[in-house]
Amino acid sequence: MKQNLFWAAIYNVLAIPVAAGVFYTSFGISLRPEISALLMSVSSIIVATNAVLLKRIESKLGDIKDER
Repeated sequence: MKQNLFWAAIYNVLAIPVAAGVFYTSFGISLRPEISALLMSVSSIIVATNAVLLKRIESKLGDIKDER
């Protein structure tokens, strides 16, 4: 859970200002609303995938401990 929270926070700290157009006047960087929505969906998929992978790793570690 901590790992997912970390990655989601980093993603949002970087993506929200770009989507809001904060860097448009300085660097000419902005995102269209459609692209921003798509990236938020991708973010959710990444967090869900990471949770599944972490659960698999945790269950394998539990199996190794049980063998000892």
